[in-house]
Amino acid sequence: MKAVKAIYNFIVGDMIILVGVIVAIVVLALINTLSVLAPLQVATGYLLIAVVIGVLTATLYREARGKR
Repeated sequence: MKAVKAIYNFIVGDMIILVGVIVAIVVLALINTLSVLAPLQVATGYLLIAVVIGVLTATLYREARGKR
């Protein structure tokens, strides 16, 4: 179990990053799959960048706050 946790921490580092990126990928997949959301396909790149920056900012803010 320690090996799995070590690999997880090396690859991902934080659960917020993992969940945030997975949610972003699911939303982008829905935008590309559903014809109702076809007009949003133009902005998928910008949406991915915004979500990743938001997730990384949230993680950085949580780390900066620390356990004081």
